[in-house]
Amino acid sequence: MSHIHIPDGVLPWWLWVTGWVATALLLGMASRMATRTGTRRAVPLVGAISALVLVAMSIEIVPIAYHVNLTVIAGALLGPWLGAISAFIVVLVLALVGHGGITVVGLNTLMIATEMALGWALVHGGLRLLGSRRVRPVAAASTIVTLAITTTMLVGIVALAGSGATARHTGALDVETLEFRNPFSGDLINVGLLGGDNHGHDGEHATEAGHVDEHETEAEHDDEHEEGGALSVSRFAAVVYTLGPIGWVLEALVTAGVLGYVVRVRPSLLLRSVNAPPSASARVGDEHGGR
Repeated sequence: MSHIHIPDGVLPWWLWVTGWVATALLLGMASRMATRTGTRRAVPLVGAISALVLVAMSIEIVPIAYHVNLTVIAGALLGPWLGAISAFIVVLVLALVGHGGITVVGLNTLMIATEMALGWALVHGGLRLLGSRRVRPVAAASTIVTLAITTTMLVGIVALAGSGATARHTGALDVETLEFRNPFSGDLINVGLLGGDNHGHDGEHATEAGHVDEHETEAEHDDEHEEGGALSVSRFAAVVYTLGPIGWVLEALVTAGVLGYVVRVRPSLLLRSVNAPPSASARVGDEHGGR
């Protein structure tokens, strides 16, 4: 995903200050536009979608170190202005629980709001061209294009920040060879009751017949690499573009399934701006409002 997991004190001050200023301007504009278009009645939907995105972003697909974000779904259902407000809420809460620093909230809001706006534009544009019957392929293609663009934005921000911002957890991917290891080996997953604390109990599991366990050596190397730090910007980009497409496809499948279901049970949530505008008495979520 394109969320920037960078702690405070890493990014240059001019970069994160610019992000906060741009976010403040964006939120001011989003608030005015939401008021003008009469979308206050959608506040419960904003809360529900924000909570859904927040939960999704907190779950990691371990082998590829990818966080599903559902931002295209959020953008398609909320639109660009309410999406920007939702993005700020989600990013701020994530920062408060340690997913990135407070100083990075501005840049992360811009990134996530961009994903929502692009998702909204591509999904609704595709539905206008191809019709609501094509919602699943439109949603899938829109997700992949959106995430590819915002991932490139992420690489650009990291390039501006310098190599200090390139440290990244890479799951089963070896950053040196760009090859995937067994995600269920002990150096990647160690669950308490199953894996146990095997290091330090008289060395009985660390060595056998006087030689060092090869997996442990690899794990120590990986730990040093992750904690030691930083990749070059080019290597960071290679890692991101290796892991990213796998996550994009998974995200596309989820988005296609969710939006296909929404169109089937509550079409007005998605189609109200694709077809004729709903009447003044129609409510958000009315299954007949978008037909």
